[in-house]
Amino acid sequence: MPATPTFNRREFLKGGLHAGAAAAGIVGTGAVLAGCETTANNSPSSIIDLGRPTPTDWRRLASTLQGTLVLPSSPSYANDRLLYNSKFANLHPSAIVYCETSQDVARCIDFVTRHSIEVAARSGGHSYGGYSSSPGLVIDVSRLNSITVNTRSNVATIGAGALLIDTYNALGNAGRLLPGGSCPTVGIAGLALGGGVGVFARKFGLTCDNLQTVHMISASGDALRLDESTHSDLLWASRGGGGGNFGVATRFEFTVHPMPQITLFSLEYPWNAATSVLDAWQQWISRAPDELWSNCLLLSQGNFGYLTQISGVYCGSPSGLESLLAPLRTDIGTSATSIFVGSNDYLEAMKIEAGCSNLSVAACHLSAENSSGQLNREAYSAKSSFLDAPTSASRTQDLVDAVATLKDYAPTLGGGLAFDSYGGVINRIKSDQTAFVHRDKLAGIQATYSWSSDTSFSDIAAGERWLTWLGSNVFDQASGAYQNYIDPTLSDWKSAYYGANIERLVRIKKKCDPHNIFRFAQSIPVEL
Repeated sequence: MPATPTFNRREFLKGGLHAGAAAAGIVGTGAVLAGCETTANNSPSSIIDLGRPTPTDWRRLASTLQGTLVLPSSPSYANDRLLYNSKFANLHPSAIVYCETSQDVARCIDFVTRHSIEVAARSGGHSYGGYSSSPGLVIDVSRLNSITVNTRSNVATIGAGALLIDTYNALGNAGRLLPGGSCPTVGIAGLALGGGVGVFARKFGLTCDNLQTVHMISASGDALRLDESTHSDLLWASRGGGGGNFGVATRFEFTVHPMPQITLFSLEYPWNAATSVLDAWQQWISRAPDELWSNCLLLSQGNFGYLTQISGVYCGSPSGLESLLAPLRTDIGTSATSIFVGSNDYLEAMKIEAGCSNLSVAACHLSAENSSGQLNREAYSAKSSFLDAPTSASRTQDLVDAVATLKDYAPTLGGGLAFDSYGGVINRIKSDQTAFVHRDKLAGIQATYSWSSDTSFSDIAAGERWLTWLGSNVFDQASGAYQNYIDPTLSDWKSAYYGANIERLVRIKKKCDPHNIFRFAQSIPVEL
């Protein structure tokens, strides 16, 4: 066996499949039912509209902030306006505020309300739909990034702007674990508010399932604390209802878990075994214990052929994992071309998943945002779906053929399908217990293709046609879609993301943000 893993989740992304954990760009969910009732000073007839802000208005706002206001005339604007996905490089907000305090957030919300301009909150800036930006004001909470861990109560208090790599570093140093996604520069806010699927979710639940408390600024500018006994409806909505809908989150408290022994594995196979690999993987993961998480990757690598890979994380020993892998390898019936099984600590495991295993924590940041960072922004498009149960032989073949079809559409693009296992603790929570409704799935599917600055417009457009074809002809639209992989092309997105929970989310939205201040193309509406 090789001494190091042959797989690397972020390298896989760079090859064409954005397997990050979450769309963490837009953050926030807001006020509680009792705390966000319309008042006499905030009724539809009494809101003061001062008109679009003038330069004097912006200067006045800046004078009230502890943080930094960035305008188009500011030297840093060209970089500060950018999101993680280079696909959205043409977005130009009117201003960006880097908030230092929750009071800064409240002042920004008051400003956009009085001037009737658009607003978006931004943590890591990873929204798949570009919804971490707006033509108006971007409220950036990245400086609200403190992380403390109480090992006696097993509670971590994490600022809404904390990135996953920094979160995992702090937790790992304390001997604790929070289930979450793989992409190191995703912000904790968007991840948690939209669900938070990751490599420890089968054992410990989604990120949102471990969420105890949310501190946030509501649409009326009030600072609220949401927990099970106070403003519980908004806490329910914060557990999977998606970011950007009800307010701006500033801080969270999560249940964290003592560190288990962690073993990683990777198995690669020739492409001609892809159908057998996907079929065997589905059957295998449906019977797996909670301690085992796995994904199956089917990738077209442009001019470099195909990748067929099963990888995963096990809360246990290498010998215990080997015994679990044996029946899978037998069922596949083809010898793996590459095998890795080995123990890792928590931080190193997450760095491997993040694609920065050979880098320091400081280097696992964007180079444009951190002087020590060595990561770069990426350009990609994505679509998601689910498997409700192991598929038939013909359906499995259709999924494999879909990856080959990408090569037909765009031979030079990298992309394909990632199947991430659900089940375990995820599925033992009732679908209406949190806003996250997808509690009966075998696996999530993410389809993605990526490109570089050298890719032609025609190839990029061909990749988009492949995603459209895939959504219409291969994916089961009735199975839903993952809200953290938010997809601007979905027509029935309310049902796809939220299922039967959409009605309750709309009721909460109408109570807490009756003027629909927090809105974007796929935000929770105030009316169905």
